[in-house]
Amino acid sequence: MLITIKYFGQIAEVTQKDEEQIETSKGSILELLSTLNAKYSDLKHKEFQIAQNQELVGLEAKLTGAEIALLPPFSGG
Repeated sequence: MLITIKYFGQIAEVTQKDEEQIETSKGSILELLSTLNAKYSDLKHKEFQIAQNQELVGLEAKLTGAEIALLPPFSGG
């Protein structure tokens, strides 16, 4: 499955990318995150939420989407 991963804010700084495509056979968000942590070791020290197809999901969510976004904390005003 080909997945587009979008990175924002401090997460983009860690990965040095705004977006990338990854081919994966992983079944859950947690498994995908494990792959990303191995690729970007500083990622495990950052707080962020995960959205799949523009909806926030938990780590146990099944990987079904073509788009994943890693969203750092943000404040409103």
